[in-house]
Amino acid sequence: MEPHGPACPGSVLFGCELTASTKSYTFRVDEEDDSDHILALSVVCLTDGAKDECNVVEVVGRNHENQEIAVPVANLKLSCQPLLSLDNFKLQPPVTFRLAAGSGPVHLSGWHRIMHREDASFEEDDDLSEEDDEELPPIMPAKK
Repeated sequence: MEPHGPACPGSVLFGCELTASTKSYTFRVDEEDDSDHILALSVVCLTDGAKDECNVVEVVGRNHENQEIAVPVANLKLSCQPLLSLDNFKLQPPVTFRLAAGSGPVHLSGWHRIMHREDASFEEDDDLSEEDDEELPPIMPAKK
C-alpha cells in the first residue's frame, strides 16, 4: 500500500519463515532513516511440511535496562493449534523472532508500518502558506 500523504503511515506486507535450518530472523531498519517504524504482527502459523510437535516462537528484544529478553508469543501444534492470530501485535525494530522449540516451518506475517516525520523547515513553510490563504480575497459566486 502507498502512503496517503506525508503525515499518514505507509504499510508494506511483512513475512518471514522459521525452520529447523533457519531458526531465527531479525527485522531491522536503517538506523539513519528518520522515519518511525512499527512491525505489527497479524498471524503466526504452521505451514506445509510441519510435524505434529510443539513449535514455540519467541520474540527477542531489549528491556528498559537494555538487556536482551526473550518472550514466547506462540506455541503451535499441528493437531490442536496450527495458527494463532496476534491481532497486530506491535513491535519496534530491531526485533528477532526465534524458533525456540520444534522444527517448523512456522510463518509469521503482518505489516511494516512507516510513519514519515516532517522536518521543521517544511512545517514552517506550511505555516506561512496558511497565513497567505487568510489574506486572499473572498471567492465571489459565479455569474448566472
